[in-house]
Amino acid sequence: MVSSLGGQFVCFVFLVVVSIARVRAKQTVFDVTKNGGVADGKTDNSKAFTDAWTQACHKNGGGVILFPTGKYLVRPVILKGECKGPIGLQIEGTLLAPQGVQSSVDMDHWITFQHVDNLDINGGGLLDGQGPSAWHHNNCLKDPKCKRLPANLRFDFVTNLNIDHITSINSKNLHINLFACQDVKVTNVNISAPAESPNTDGIHIGSSSNIQILDSVIATGDDCISFSAGSSKINVSGVHCGPGHGMSIGSLGRGNNNNVSFVDIRNCSFVGTDNGLRIKTWAPSKQGTVSHVYVENIRMDLVKNPIVIDQNYCPARRCSATESSQIQIVDVKMINIWGTSSTPNVVTLKCSETKPCQRIQLRDINLSYKGPDGPAVSACSKVHVITDGKQNPPACTKPVIQVPHNFDVLN
Repeated sequence: MVSSLGGQFVCFVFLVVVSIARVRAKQTVFDVTKNGGVADGKTDNSKAFTDAWTQACHKNGGGVILFPTGKYLVRPVILKGECKGPIGLQIEGTLLAPQGVQSSVDMDHWITFQHVDNLDINGGGLLDGQGPSAWHHNNCLKDPKCKRLPANLRFDFVTNLNIDHITSINSKNLHINLFACQDVKVTNVNISAPAESPNTDGIHIGSSSNIQILDSVIATGDDCISFSAGSSKINVSGVHCGPGHGMSIGSLGRGNNNNVSFVDIRNCSFVGTDNGLRIKTWAPSKQGTVSHVYVENIRMDLVKNPIVIDQNYCPARRCSATESSQIQIVDVKMINIWGTSSTPNVVTLKCSETKPCQRIQLRDINLSYKGPDGPAVSACSKVHVITDGKQNPPACTKPVIQVPHNFDVLN
């Protein structure tokens, strides 16, 4: 008899194989090992990678770049379009990022795609950022001029992107960074880094729209998913988050485009995270709007701060205590959120003095806390709250004194 887990694994492998077969049946495959690639975990395969990419990109009808099983060291690469057809990246083996300082510090990427349309990344393989070799260089809490560290996967101006059945571990910084991307679907990804790893956000979204993130597991040292300025029309469903800082809109207020809208988060779970669902804006800030945020069917398991709006976000303590955020937060719905908190701070809505939050709906909230600092608290400040259904604890029974901060200062 096959166990349920075993059956799921067999099903997973079958789907990956079918996916590979379909892609190969339609497009020419460019195997990196046929371009000088060596799967020994030591040889630099960046030229083999870029050569295979150039061949596939320049071929009429596109092609598929294949990393067969094995370990491939790849130094930082930038893969550019525009291509003459759809492009596939089939990772069956393990890609290893370099550990040396020259390839890791003061660099914002490991594998970057720019100006590509119709890109599929899948294959069931692994990207290992080898983050422990660089995390000690992240001193941004002490040094505002700290040097950059690379993301595992970076996408700039990419459209019609599909990422499916890929694992990303131990990125030196962000795992997946989407900037100015359109029509993106991320499914069945597994993202992992230790809880203490700095700024290892799972998926970071900026200036992008029409994004779907589905049926994935994200466990990192920072936000599982972060939605930054210019994000809109985003659907998140079936994501397990933890450890990490939860899912965050923001921080907002320091750039020129501070708008986030139409974010839909459903059927997700948070386990042992520092926050659950959070909106954070700087004070003072430039003007902007967060609107049409819909959150439904969320399970919390020992989350420190399950629901947070913080419009005085200032983890580095370099902000003004007298000036307010100019970000308007409006039309936010939190529906059917249940489970447990590891602190009494179950709901904290701390909004702007000059731009109070408008139409914040809490419906069927059932979050409990059992500990020495009880009872559970729902605290509100400068917010128009609409309540409906069950409210445990009762909504907005206390004023906000202070919102606990997490040290994710780069976002």
